Amino acid sequence: MAQFLIVDVHRCTGCRNCELACSVRNRNTFSPALARIRVVRDEARGLVVPVVCLQCEEPLCRDACPVGAIVEGVSGVLTVNQDLCIGCGNCVTACVYGGIVLEPVSRRAIKCDLCGGDPACVEACEYGALTVGDSASTDRADRARGMSPVLREYGLVTEVRE
Repeated sequence: MAQFLIVDVHRCTGCRNCELACSVRNRNTFSPALARIRVVRDEARGLVVPVVCLQCEEPLCRDACPVGAIVEGVSGVLTVNQDLCIGCGNCVTACVYGGIVLEPVSRRAIKCDLCGGDPACVEACEYGALTVGDSASTDRADRARGMSPVLREYGLVTEVRE
């Protein structure tokens, strides 16, 4: 049963505590540039959106990796094997959601791995904008519902199917 983060953009205030918690958990420093979650703002449209790996059922990032560095862990969560990653960026280009980036120091791919099942970003989110869901329940529909304002605003969908 694969897990993933559910983002509710109605609750996100753009405080960026999730980025700080992520960078501390994964790199022991407060640096949003080193986080595996990014808060993107579109001031003109009034949108604040946490962008994170969606743990796709058919991950394009994994398919694009020429060395097989993106693997599914025992809990079904996709992770990047840093020893195998060559930093080519194919996975970054392949991910249409922006959920994987090249880490600025190592120049290797990084993405959310749900902190081994206890995501620091969820703990740090005081507003409940981030929660953990799994593929065995209706959580995929919740994920789509949480992002529906963004999808509508950018004309990507007119309604979200459940």
